Amino acid sequence: MKICRVTTVPFFLLHHLRGQIEASVAAGHEVWAVCSADDGTGDAAKFPGIRFHPIEIARRIAPLADLRSLWQLYRLFRAQRFDIVHSATPKAGLLTAIAGWLARVPVRMHSFTGQAWAELSGPVRWITQLADRVIVELNTRCYADSPSQRRFMIESGVTGEDGVAVLGDGSLGGVDFTQFDPQRVRPLARARRAELGIADGDPVVVFIGRVNRDKGIVELISAYRMLLGRIACLHLVLVGYFEPHLDPLPEDVLATIRGTPAIHAIGYHPQPETFVGFADLLCLPSYREGFGNVVIEAAALEVPTVGTRIVGLVDAVVDGDTGILVAPKDAAALAAALERILADGDARAAMGKRARERALRLFDSARVNRLLLDEYAREFGRSARAG
Repeated sequence: MKICRVTTVPFFLLHHLRGQIEASVAAGHEVWAVCSADDGTGDAAKFPGIRFHPIEIARRIAPLADLRSLWQLYRLFRAQRFDIVHSATPKAGLLTAIAGWLARVPVRMHSFTGQAWAELSGPVRWITQLADRVIVELNTRCYADSPSQRRFMIESGVTGEDGVAVLGDGSLGGVDFTQFDPQRVRPLARARRAELGIADGDPVVVFIGRVNRDKGIVELISAYRMLLGRIACLHLVLVGYFEPHLDPLPEDVLATIRGTPAIHAIGYHPQPETFVGFADLLCLPSYREGFGNVVIEAAALEVPTVGTRIVGLVDAVVDGDTGILVAPKDAAALAAALERILADGDARAAMGKRARERALRLFDSARVNRLLLDEYAREFGRSARAG
């Protein structure tokens, strides 16, 4: 089969879809990748076995730029006659759905990884929710990366019962247990900890993701302040992009991050596992998620999670068993949960072991990739019979 994967930015291709793309190539399929050109484009273009085709896709609503992107996608789809186009991320999903439908691509797929409109209100919520309805309507098959996300979409009127499926038990691509292998990661993590000047025995909480409001960073910094007088030598490690133009943090929060020696703002790093590997806890106090793949990546390293009780995370974390979930936007509850797990090393270690066992059982990337390839074969066969 000839398959085209489309996302908005290279980061998503490199860090969320890499395993799926490599599995598709290994299965003998011709794979193209399409996304905007930015700092990660060079790495995306070096993907072994794929054809990379940059098309600028704006993350924000930009009518003229969006029309240009739509036209370029349509021309590519018509010229290359793909058997399958498969998108992820909101804007890429909308434009790919329209272009694929216009170009009469036989199999058109989209993977939802959370709803951008979940925290919005008014006309912007209506417009972005309408975009998801269009994606479902124009594609031949859509997926949510967690059961709770699927339920949320149905209950919100975006789709009916048959409009969105979940592969296996959820997650976008599962966990690569070769990359997130404790035996491989621990020596790298010890070296990373030493680089940051964090003494052995000092408690460490790590966050992995976009560093913005939507990920709950305001509450995380507030919770950290609450714990400073109660937990000695507590370190907080933030690994991920700061987004000054999209959902930026308040200036006082940024000042705390910059001015606190025990808060380590790393920025983007290609090996996040080397930071998770020396952490006591992962904290993901997000307002919205599709699933929260970083949770099961931490689980693979026997690191439990304190997160929020929201769509997606209720599937990634078993509350009280592999981590603790609290109400979103509640800094006091977040601080209490962090303190509870940090104070009990035995309970924390047991949670970590259970988290890894569950991740191995349900979310191995080899299993998730195999399920996706089965879907490709089934949907392509169905389209061929219908044609």
